[in-house]
Amino acid sequence: MKYRIHKITASHVVDFAAEELKKYLRMMMPRCGEIDIDYAPDATDGFCLGVMSDLGLDTSEAADLSLDDILHIDVDDDGNGVIAGSNARSVLLSVYRYLTLNGCRWLFPGVDGEFIPIKRIATTKFHKMADCRYRGQCNEGGEQQQQMMEAIDFTPKIGMNIFMQEFDNPKAYYDNYYDHRFNANREPEPVSEPTVLQWKRACEAEISKRGLQYHDMGHGWTAEPYGINSSLGWKASDENSIPQSAYQHLAMLNGERQLYRGVPLNTNVCMSNPETRRLWVRSVADYAALNTNVDYLHIWLADFYNNHCECRECRKKIVTDWYIMLMNEIDEELTRRHLDTRIVFICYYETIWKSETVNIKNPDRFTMLFAPITRVYHRSVTPTPVEFPYVPFVHNNITLPRDIDEYIPYAKSSMQQYRVNTFLYEYHFCYNQYYNPGSINYARIIHEDVKGYHAHGFHGIIEDGSQRSYWPHGLPFYTYAATLFDVNVKFEDVVEDYFSHAYGEEWREVLDFLTKLGEILPQSYLSGKESADKEFHRLYNPEMAEKARELGRFAATFKPFLASHKNMPYRVQTVSMRLLDFYLDFWVGVAEPVALMAEGKRREAALAFRPFFDEYGKREVYYQTCYDHFNVGAGFAGRYFFVRSGGGDNIPEV
Repeated sequence: MKYRIHKITASHVVDFAAEELKKYLRMMMPRCGEIDIDYAPDATDGFCLGVMSDLGLDTSEAADLSLDDILHIDVDDDGNGVIAGSNARSVLLSVYRYLTLNGCRWLFPGVDGEFIPIKRIATTKFHKMADCRYRGQCNEGGEQQQQMMEAIDFTPKIGMNIFMQEFDNPKAYYDNYYDHRFNANREPEPVSEPTVLQWKRACEAEISKRGLQYHDMGHGWTAEPYGINSSLGWKASDENSIPQSAYQHLAMLNGERQLYRGVPLNTNVCMSNPETRRLWVRSVADYAALNTNVDYLHIWLADFYNNHCECRECRKKIVTDWYIMLMNEIDEELTRRHLDTRIVFICYYETIWKSETVNIKNPDRFTMLFAPITRVYHRSVTPTPVEFPYVPFVHNNITLPRDIDEYIPYAKSSMQQYRVNTFLYEYHFCYNQYYNPGSINYARIIHEDVKGYHAHGFHGIIEDGSQRSYWPHGLPFYTYAATLFDVNVKFEDVVEDYFSHAYGEEWREVLDFLTKLGEILPQSYLSGKESADKEFHRLYNPEMAEKARELGRFAATFKPFLASHKNMPYRVQTVSMRLLDFYLDFWVGVAEPVALMAEGKRREAALAFRPFFDEYGKREVYYQTCYDHFNVGAGFAGRYFFVRSGGGDNIPEV
């Protein structure tokens, strides 16, 4: 059988889709011989790859062909037929869906995450438009460049369509990895701003190759337009590096205009000052004009709250009014320059309160991002409205919701006000992913969150989290992607799909163990929400001490199973088993320090945790595609056990 691939649509993304189809077909059928690729818009045999409109296929279900992903597949078992999509990106998504329907799986990023069976292709028919328009992730945690490239490559393979890079220069995230914070075993490898900027451009090229929606920036706009470098992230800047001309634009607090606690990224500006807004608007327009590869440019305020300008003029309007006024001015300048860049404004901290006197003038330009950063993650979104009392806005004295259902009314009120597409900026893959041992229930919460948000009228989610969120497995992220594409998918079906490919014939035994592991110690406790005295310590709760020790004992019981399954038929299964073994070592090692913290023995707990975590870090390099040691350090070690980079020398005296 001679297979051929014909490109019906001329597009660099379709070119890449054809090459990917060829590569994986040859892996599936390693004796099939060469597969030729050509551009043949009139072809009627072989694999015909192209945009649906070029193939005469109906696309009327899509409201916007550039944004909505329709996947259409109709191929016989000899490789004759159509693999198409509503746009070039959707063609690539259809190729991966075709391969998935023929047995391929991508369980986590990189070659080791691939499950590629050796088998002949079968007749395949599929047609669906993704239920959520926005399906993606944003950089966070400890970034390593090779793993960033693998994360981008992984994104469309599981049906997602967005990759976002936060900051003009994301050096702060790269520093988290290359400085090897929280790992005393690895010597720092400092990287420069120019190097990181080059790496960002390399990532952009990979995003473009796949036709993914590219979302850019976010925080930093309250600094960069005024000559203040924000690439240090959340670190304080040297005051000598701040231009004197910048201070007039900074928010006035307690009668002074200064960087907020010395951190540019956390500093807001004087929004009532026309010159402050003019410089901001010009900076945004200049950025959009230069970076024409950006599909959505995110314009956010500072990354802190209750620190907005207290001058007489700023107090005349609420923060959101000034913010929406700025959005309209940005739109006017982009329109004047004939730039069609989409702008994303964010409901985050103060701006969850909708504007009172100003509204969006050009809804076609804008998309609203809702970021419920203070919500808890041990329970999911309720898909039907829940009544909560409305908390009025008070300048520099806001109180934010803790329950996600309390957040929703603020979001829906803003949606009604602005009348624009709205999606979520979520944080499932930051620190909360580490608080449910086994991660099975956490995957279910994510599944229910996606369904709940969709029921409330949101158009999708971008996850702000580590690109290495596959420890102990990739089920939570796999579930996230699968549910965004099809909100009616059953969680149990996703679990079986993932676990049967990751762990082989005895996957149910793995699932049963991990489910029981997660039931021993509540996620709400490990996330610091069940302390008997939060002022003393977030893990202080004597009732949890024995449960913590039980968790460690139970984790150890599965080690013999993993030892007997460390070499599996597929490489991805071998890696999955060994990764799980590495993961259980964490809970075996951390159980006693957690128990000591629960008993209130803070110093003993920290002293017990330090040598364990130092030893654990020695194996980071073997598992770092899936495991983010910095993120675990910041979200678990540093949060609860006072561990710092260099070995955890900040031990409390209590």
